[in-house]
Amino acid sequence: MSRIGKKPIELPAKVSVSISAQGAVTVEGPKGKLSWQLPKAVRARVEGTRVELERDGETRQVKALHGLSRALLANMVAGVHEGFKKNLEIQGVGFKAAVQGQKLNLNLGKSHPILFDIPKDVKITVTDNTKISVEGIDKHLVGQAAADIRAYYPPEPYKGKGVRYAGEQVRRKEGKTVQ
Repeated sequence: MSRIGKKPIELPAKVSVSISAQGAVTVEGPKGKLSWQLPKAVRARVEGTRVELERDGETRQVKALHGLSRALLANMVAGVHEGFKKNLEIQGVGFKAAVQGQKLNLNLGKSHPILFDIPKDVKITVTDNTKISVEGIDKHLVGQAAADIRAYYPPEPYKGKGVRYAGEQVRRKEGKTVQ
């Protein structure tokens, strides 16, 4: 058995899960609604306040899909109940960000401002012009949006300038020295 796949998912209050005969899973909660299609080799059933997953075979791929399906379903339940959040920090002289409608305007020391299109299910807020908060109910979408923003100017090792996750440690290098 997959150690992760065999663990049941506890459903919090106000969260409901419905599973169709074809394997379409819909999770509804106070923050919103998410849906996903289970792989063919994995079945799920709701028993009271728990969701349990079972698999059809014992092949390596089916075992992997069993654990993956359980983890994705648990993330969906957590997302509609509490939501997910990633915090980013901008460091550098003159580096700043601002939300303008459905775009995030990033000034990162380049000759032009960078406009990032905010995905529709993600909410981005900027405080102090240098702290960016990415929030949403879909863990994958929140993480991908934060990674895309960070990819515009990852932290560099000499001065530490760039966009980094909150609390991320950047190893600094020593610059050139005159002999």
